[in-house]
Amino acid sequence: MARTRVRIPSLLALSAALLLTAACGNDASDGAVKDGHDDGHPHDGKPVVVVTTTWEGAFARAAGAEDVKVIVPQSVHHAPDYDPKPSDLAAVARADFVLYAPFEPYAAKIKEAAGSGAKLVEVNLDNDPGKVKAEVDRLAALFGTADAATKWKSGFDTEYAQLNGEVRAAWPGGRSPAVVTQVFTAWSAKLAGATVVGTYGPEAVTPAQLAGLSAKKPALVLDNAHMSTGTVLPGSGAKQVGIVNYPGEDLDLLPVYRNAAAELKKAMGGS
Repeated sequence: MARTRVRIPSLLALSAALLLTAACGNDASDGAVKDGHDDGHPHDGKPVVVVTTTWEGAFARAAGAEDVKVIVPQSVHHAPDYDPKPSDLAAVARADFVLYAPFEPYAAKIKEAAGSGAKLVEVNLDNDPGKVKAEVDRLAALFGTADAATKWKSGFDTEYAQLNGEVRAAWPGGRSPAVVTQVFTAWSAKLAGATVVGTYGPEAVTPAQLAGLSAKKPALVLDNAHMSTGTVLPGSGAKQVGIVNYPGEDLDLLPVYRNAAAELKKAMGGS
């Protein structure tokens, strides 16, 4: 998921704007400064977390964070192309933690421009259930919210098992379907109990890969909806399923799995 465009001059200009904002006092009309937390004041023992996207936000919420501010709107698919506003930097300046992914190289510059003393935390964004729970545990240890994370993981395990059973019940002829998956949607193949016969990406499939992957005769192609390059295996007869990785604005990770299960069942001919 390599992405490279970074607007450093904009960030430097915004840092100056932030200083002007601070000099004039916090304006309650500024939508980014919420929940009554001001710089230098305690936060009732609860961490104030700023995240670059809803994906990191869902991980933070699962780990037990309650005060979570998302910088990049969900409508922006390429986070590094987003120009942070002064209100975004104001939110960073009052954060305890700033969560980002390695393919979002501007996160450290946001923190630097805002002059924040927040702890910068790189998050492994992968919806594989084992990796999700490992990240939730790690973040909870940082936040001091282990009990909340344990409760979330219990509910996650229950729902994941249910969804896995539902998708398996939809297997055509009762047999695990052969699939080709984009590297960042392999978690959905696991959810389906599918047999992975090949992977591709994040770059577009080359002619040589097209021939090799088509020869595997997959029933499904699991495509990353956020990085789609169109029809992956034209002429192969495989059904292409768009898999969404990013949660919604409610920062709830579970609907990502529900939606993937629904799309997989539909592609396999189930309800």
